[in-house]
Amino acid sequence: MTTPVATLDFSGMSCPAPLVGAKRVVDDLQPGQTLVLISDCPGTPDDLAAWAKVTGNEVMATEKRSDGKTAFTIRKGGGEKRRVNVTLDIRGVSCPGPILEAKKLLDAMRPGEVLLLISNCPGTPSDVRAWAKGGTIELDAAVEAGRGTHEFYLKKT
Repeated sequence: MTTPVATLDFSGMSCPAPLVGAKRVVDDLQPGQTLVLISDCPGTPDDLAAWAKVTGNEVMATEKRSDGKTAFTIRKGGGEKRRVNVTLDIRGVSCPGPILEAKKLLDAMRPGEVLLLISNCPGTPSDVRAWAKGGTIELDAAVEAGRGTHEFYLKKT
């Protein structure tokens, strides 16, 4: 991941202020550059996901912080698009189902291919991160795509 050009802290501000602030800065970035947006507004994940789909920008990662805020890494669109070979949308399946099904698919894929895993099971983010530490996959990105729904870009190593 590239070093962010800016960090915006919109803590304490209600939606849509975090999105509007991010948009103003992203508009001035070069394609592929990133910024970090910090927000504690519960609507920010949904706002950013909808905005990214319409604009071609990308919410590359979300990180829940210990202070209750969330840091969103946003990349300006127009740069390199993330390639996905297979998509597994497994919303509604509880753990360990998402990991087990993703492993089956990745076992059949070639090294370097990418699986997009979409899950709304609350345990999947920690399961995926633990799995990636094992070295059989690389976690390219983890994105909160909407309230409670996560997207994981898993590259077979």
